[in-house]
Amino acid sequence: MNQSAMNYEALASLRKNHPAWRLLRADSAPLVASFLHRVFIAPNVREMAQADLQEALEDELFALRERLGAESYPRSGLEYLNDWADNEQGWLRKFYPKNSDEPHYDLTPATEKGIRWLLSLSERHFIGTESRLLTLFDLLQQISEGSETDPKKRIAELRKKRRGIDAEIKRIQGGDVSLLDDTALKDRFQQFVMMAGELLSDFREVEQNFRLLDRRVRERIALWEGGKGELLEDILNECDDITDSDQGKSFRAFWDFLMSSSRQEALTTLLDNVMSLPAVAESRPDPRLRRVHYDWLAAGEHTQRTVAQLSGQLRRFLDDKAWLENKRIMEILRNIKSNACEMVDQPPLDLVMPMDEVGLNFSLPMERPLYQPPLQAVIDAVRLEMGDEDANTDALFAQVVVDKGRLKQALAQALQQQSQVSLSDLLQQHPLQHGLAELVVWLQMASEQTRSIIDEEKTAMVQWHTTQGLVRQATLPHVLFVR
Repeated sequence: MNQSAMNYEALASLRKNHPAWRLLRADSAPLVASFLHRVFIAPNVREMAQADLQEALEDELFALRERLGAESYPRSGLEYLNDWADNEQGWLRKFYPKNSDEPHYDLTPATEKGIRWLLSLSERHFIGTESRLLTLFDLLQQISEGSETDPKKRIAELRKKRRGIDAEIKRIQGGDVSLLDDTALKDRFQQFVMMAGELLSDFREVEQNFRLLDRRVRERIALWEGGKGELLEDILNECDDITDSDQGKSFRAFWDFLMSSSRQEALTTLLDNVMSLPAVAESRPDPRLRRVHYDWLAAGEHTQRTVAQLSGQLRRFLDDKAWLENKRIMEILRNIKSNACEMVDQPPLDLVMPMDEVGLNFSLPMERPLYQPPLQAVIDAVRLEMGDEDANTDALFAQVVVDKGRLKQALAQALQQQSQVSLSDLLQQHPLQHGLAELVVWLQMASEQTRSIIDEEKTAMVQWHTTQGLVRQATLPHVLFVR
């Protein structure tokens, strides 16, 4: 834990600015937390239209006024929603989805953290500690085994596990079947429920991180004064940094694991078996836990759609900026033409134009060549016959053929190991075999791919050896291939 985050100044700033802390000390915190938990968190709803959310809030306010009095919450539901979505509160995120003129609402990550902390304050009749200790022990064991570089130690650990499995098989075959008691079952199931809920709340924070990235990119585009190639390379590098970060890699591994149909079926079978156990059924778990892995899929898919939508908006933003630049160029050209038209009749008297050379070029008539009619080729219609001349045909079979499939395979292998690679680095790994012809094919592939960048403001030097042992070199624009 970062100790600097628990000093007085940091806590005072959190109390003043953090939405979760503002929610906890607000007078309407019971209404906000209970309503948003019932509408968003409990059914795992990622977004809701304003009309539906306003109707649900009006029903909630009507029920509270019946119990607490008409003056308890005097404002309308829409006024409360606008207040909660205001930047000063920051409890809801108000936005307009694509192809929709009706505002939608979603929880902010800070609000969900505050509500889940309130849930942890409720009294629990059973608090399991064994499952947490086993989870911590398993995590430490996975870290230790996954970081061990000595093959002998890893093989010894695997053999130790195999001996333990063989011993357990012998005990079961002998009739000694050890089962978890009811307390251990409740302990582990409680740990599963808590981690399943925390996993759902993490998706909102992942979406928020991508939205913050999109905002920073838009600000950078608006204030950028350099070349467009450098801007695109900088943006793609930052997007790759987010994807290759610890959070991005963990989310991608989770998504790949969950998208497997066999794992989905295994999770469904395990949940059905666990929910049918008497010890678990006595605790009356939420029936939605049977579909918690589908809730994970829905939340992950919503995150993927958000990232795709942000990418599309960024592309349109770049296109609009290019259109504005072209529009400005046309305005400058029109101003030049209009000024030229105004100065036709009244040219400036003090206009001085320097001339490089003062003189006249004379072309005398007799120096010009006389006209010569072009020669017309006459083709005789003769019958072609087989010739007897023995010509050297080696040149016909010595043509240079560049295997484009081999180049695409080399590019795909390079992009599997890293998110982007330049043409210079790629040619160091795979040198040119056919010289300039192969280099032209590389440039053709870069121009055909949509995710490649050709920056003419930067140059790169490429060298290769000919069949005669000579060294050739070429200067070309900086080419960057992106995954």
